[in-house]
Amino acid sequence: MSQIKDNISSIKKVIEAAIKRGGKCQEEVLLIAVTKTRTPEEINEAIAAGITDIGENKVQEITDKFDMVKPVRWHMIGHLQTNKVKYIIDKVSLIHSVDSLKLAREIDRRAAQHNKVMDILIQINAAEEESKFGLRKEESEQMIREILANCPNVRIRGLMSMAPFADDPEAVRGFFTEVFDLYCEYKKIRHDGLDFRYLSMGMSNDYEVAIEEGANAVRIGTSVFGARNYNLK
Repeated sequence: MSQIKDNISSIKKVIEAAIKRGGKCQEEVLLIAVTKTRTPEEINEAIAAGITDIGENKVQEITDKFDMVKPVRWHMIGHLQTNKVKYIIDKVSLIHSVDSLKLAREIDRRAAQHNKVMDILIQINAAEEESKFGLRKEESEQMIREILANCPNVRIRGLMSMAPFADDPEAVRGFFTEVFDLYCEYKKIRHDGLDFRYLSMGMSNDYEVAIEEGANAVRIGTSVFGARNYNLK
């Protein structure tokens, strides 16, 4: 028998405990189940167990699974190429991985075609790792202001970041703190195209520390579904 339901229950308890320890005034944390390589059957089982939001890294997986999954909010959490925006603009609720004005403009253009305003997060590469996408902290304010000035069909809902992988999550606590401070600063900006609600940080190996440092959306795959089998298509 699948452990998905029990895994989700355990994760929610861990989240509640981390909120209490954190002291960052977070009343609620959104659990986004990351469904990369997962079957529609597994995803539907997670939804039946209370998952309301799922995150995919690849456009192809969203389009392949969309009609086979029960009603749920879809999040695009992986790197998004501008030429693939058109395939998901009518399917996802939130795009986490915006790190260029070019991408924001394409999202804006496609959203306008569907008479909608697309919610996005600005991706921050706090550790400035060359292997990861995202903006350096000092680049992010200018990017936000350019999007606000040029993309009326885009609404910035917050920030997303990934800390470097570490065996000990305490080693990356400082990265989460830096992004939280940035989030709090930008949240003060008043503009119709900006409504900060989400600080998307933390995955299976470090989400407790991320929540303690202010994350209010966590992207968890392995702890929900178990280890991935990358040989499966």
